[in-house]
Amino acid sequence: MARILVFQHVPYEPLGALDPLIRGRRHRIKYVNFGREPLAEPSLQGYQALIILGGPMNIGQEALFPHLDIEKKLILQAIEADIPVLGICLGAQLIASALGANVHPMTNAEIGWYPLHATNQGSADPLFREFGESEPIFQWHAYTFDLPVGATRLITSENCPNQAFKVGSNVYGFQFHLEADLALIQRWLKLPLHQRELEAAHQEGAFDKIWRQSEINILRSLELSRQVFGGFLDLLPGVNEQYQFSHRQF
Repeated sequence: MARILVFQHVPYEPLGALDPLIRGRRHRIKYVNFGREPLAEPSLQGYQALIILGGPMNIGQEALFPHLDIEKKLILQAIEADIPVLGICLGAQLIASALGANVHPMTNAEIGWYPLHATNQGSADPLFREFGESEPIFQWHAYTFDLPVGATRLITSENCPNQAFKVGSNVYGFQFHLEADLALIQRWLKLPLHQRELEAAHQEGAFDKIWRQSEINILRSLELSRQVFGGFLDLLPGVNEQYQFSHRQF
């Protein structure tokens, strides 16, 4: 059994489909909600994995959201300590930024379902080896990142080349939202903030189009979610294993 530290930024970006997978393996989850406690300074002591979720803020807004710098510091500590790290959307951008890569606005935001492709390295990776030649995956982001030095690109697309990367053997960043199920997508589509983004980035009728695509694509997406997140959870100690995080000074 592992203890997992989860960084959450807003209530409407939870673990989603990842939550029952974690609980099904009897791991324990500890949330740090920076939306409620923006000045929280959590410790990695006693945790065997770190997951960083998405959020509406961006790299470059550290003055407004000082927890972004706190998160980057802890990400580097986790990498140095060799514990598994997973970043989703903003979480992936935080990992990239912590490792010195540039994070910047995209020419065109990605909101909705987009075809993603595994690289040769991605097809060989334990998390993505079941990825087909082209998989429609849900996205909601207007920023992207350069690949960190030493990272391996696993998933790519025409509009956004760096969709997923790996650093070492246990640090992953995903720009996309494999954790999104239908309930979460519906919640996002109904948020006033997101509706304004849709109006700015899409033509009229985007809501109905995205929802129709969601109904079509969600079963395959959830299948991939179980495979991909299951592969990440395989990196954690099992229920009967003993694992002690060794605190270091950084």
